[in-house]
Formats: sequence, structure tokens, C-alpha cells
Amino acid sequence: MADEATRGAGFSEEEKAAMKQRADELRSTKGLKGAAKLAKELEACMAAIEALDGIDGEVARAVHRIVSEEAGHLDPKTFYGFPAYAREGKVVIFVQPKSKFDTRYPTLNFDETATLDDGAMWPTSFAIVKVTPEVEERVRALVRGAVD
Repeated sequence: MADEATRGAGFSEEEKAAMKQRADELRSTKGLKGAAKLAKELEACMAAIEALDGIDGEVARAVHRIVSEEAGHLDPKTFYGFPAYAREGKVVIFVQPKSKFDTRYPTLNFDETATLDDGAMWPTSFAIVKVTPEVEERVRALVRGAVD
């Protein structure tokens, strides 16, 4: 009976891998400061983007380009292996590829440091199934809003 109660509890293999990846990210920049740390984090972000295929790669490349143009003061890094962008070390924006957890679509996510506040409730995650000019413009507006 106890086996049945605990079955399904705990973290999935994908979640465990993401946590291990986050620990590796933190270790890889341990002791680094300033430009050296930023360079290492940029390298990791670009490697994460390059490793993505299909819609995951399209979304990550579009978000990277848009963040660079609209919020160049954010620092590229990785966050649980996801391409991410931070202000003063705190993640503001990250892309969660669909391949990471075998979901239907990649998502563009805004952490609590993003300033998308709109009344008593607002979205912080957006599914993207196709990168179109309209989607790019919406992402551009979201990024601008997140850092204002």
C-alpha cells in the first residue's frame, strides 16, 4: 500500500535533469565576477539556443534577437538550461522549449521581476506555436513592458 501511495510522488526524470542542470550552471560561474561571469553566461545562453531545433530554436532565436534590440541591458544566461535574460542577476525573461518537458509548445515566460503588472491578474507565460511578424511584434511589446 505504501508503494502505491508514493508512486507518482516526487520529481520526474526531466525535472531532476533540469535541477542538475541548474546546479551545473551555478557551479560553472562560481568564483567568476564582472565581465568574465557575463561572458560565461552569454556563452551558455548561446549554446542553449544553438542546441534547439524546430519551433524551439525559432522561438529562442527570435526572443534573443528581440531582447537584444529592446532590452539590451538585460544579461543573457541560462536558467535551468533555458535561454534567459536577467537584470542584476535576477531572471526577467526565459524561454522554455517544448522539448525540455515534452510539451505541446514552447513558452515565453516572465519571472516576477518583470513589470507586466496589470491590475489584480496578468499573464506571465505565453505559448508560441509559430513565429510570425505579428508574434514578433507582440513579444517585442511584452519585452518592453517587462523592463519598463
